[in-house]
Amino acid sequence: MYRKILIPTDGSDEAEAAAEKGVELAAELGAQVHALYVIDPEVGGQPFKLQRKEEGIEELRERGLELTGRVADIAAEAGVDCEQAVEQGKPYDAIVDYTEENDLDAIVIGTRGRGNIESFLVGNVTEKVMRTADVPVMTVRTSEKPV
Repeated sequence: MYRKILIPTDGSDEAEAAAEKGVELAAELGAQVHALYVIDPEVGGQPFKLQRKEEGIEELRERGLELTGRVADIAAEAGVDCEQAVEQGKPYDAIVDYTEENDLDAIVIGTRGRGNIESFLVGNVTEKVMRTADVPVMTVRTSEKPV
């Protein structure tokens, strides 16, 4: 069934919940997990200033290694093998590309729940991953309400 599962992380509570569920699923299936952090070189649609770009990206790379390390720690506690990766690009594109390039079987990703009319919506990155990925995508929220 699933041999390799991707768990993208951004350090949010939703990503942490997805890491726990993704690792739990991997442990049950005897699968490997891949923890991925994506550096978006355009923050808020504005490119980094050129003189600070490399410095800023290096700081984000270090942050990405820290966050994927958290997923790896959760995996290690469950006896699950974990590969860590930090990529650069538009988050949803990088997630889908990484999945394809590494022949992954599924994605477990966090999503933010919203109230009222927006309750049926998911986060922008998660929604785009769900629409464009060629593998099953499991979304995980921190709240008890279903998406």
